[in-house]
Amino acid sequence: MITLAVDCMGGDHGPHVTLAACRRFLDAHPEARLLMVGLPEALKGFAHERATLVHASEVVAMDDPLEVALRRKKDSSMRVAIQQVKDGAAAAAVSAGNTGALMAIARYVLKTLDGIDRPAIAYPLPNAKGGSTTVLDLGANVDCNERHLLEFAVMGSALDSVLKGNEQPTVGLLNIGAEAIKGSEVIKKAGELLRSAANSGDLNFFGNVEGNDIFKGTTDIVVCDGFVGNVALKTSEGLAAMVGAFLKQEFSRNIFTKIAAIIAYPVLSAFKKRVDYRRYNGAALLGLRGLVFKSHGSADEMAFETALNRAYDAARNNLLDRVRLRIASAAPFLLPPDAAANSGTAPAPQ
Repeated sequence: MITLAVDCMGGDHGPHVTLAACRRFLDAHPEARLLMVGLPEALKGFAHERATLVHASEVVAMDDPLEVALRRKKDSSMRVAIQQVKDGAAAAAVSAGNTGALMAIARYVLKTLDGIDRPAIAYPLPNAKGGSTTVLDLGANVDCNERHLLEFAVMGSALDSVLKGNEQPTVGLLNIGAEAIKGSEVIKKAGELLRSAANSGDLNFFGNVEGNDIFKGTTDIVVCDGFVGNVALKTSEGLAAMVGAFLKQEFSRNIFTKIAAIIAYPVLSAFKKRVDYRRYNGAALLGLRGLVFKSHGSADEMAFETALNRAYDAARNNLLDRVRLRIASAAPFLLPPDAAANSGTAPAPQ
């Protein structure tokens, strides 16, 4: 049995969506159990033989400041769900709540893995090959140095190996051009580190990639700082919304645009489905001593169930152990220069 802890109060819709999604998930996964965390009155009436209700007295609102979520609401459904992972009662926690609060609470309760300085948010974005490109970081870290980007590459590789079954996923470093001489000093240094790790067999580094490569599917993984990654995520979501709005608008115009829309509808509809975030929902918070998955705040039943599925697959395939092993293997490259020199395992210069 794989047990997940679910923050049933988080997100824009709360229990209205999460409870229904949990029931669908349980019906589809006979080897799964859920610890459903929320206010007693919100969970009242829900019953399933493989679900246990865990009561919390507070809820982290979507607009709560980090100080409130972390310091004042110590019995929130979000924190109680994460505590289940810390206590070993659950293999992973899932929440659609406030992203900043979730990362802060998860980092405080679970702590980071040895060798990892910055946890990251990893999310699959749809690509032209019919699959997805895992991008990280998507907003947890606005300012990153070269070693943070290497950490993201190592953790993203572990995630892809578990969820996609690809033991040697390709890693691209997001840049303004493919040439190694381009980009900021941080990007250039990150490229050197990634190439060193690749030469030692600890990483399958493709090289620099550009923004359009995310959606082309040029590499399995793309690493970048959280500011750039979050912009890419919102752009992807906006594209899907734009196609939906276009279809709706064109069907409401004159007869000629209606005919054109009818002709184009199958292609546009298929495209809209491919970029529908609900099919990819569920961002992994990587680098923690426990598994935590973030659902989109506006998730409907289908989207939240997708997030539950991703958390279940990650736990079932021992993602945490995979991350630890890859971090241990790449440890010499993750150490600060002075620490690496003192240990005698400094990365080879390029």
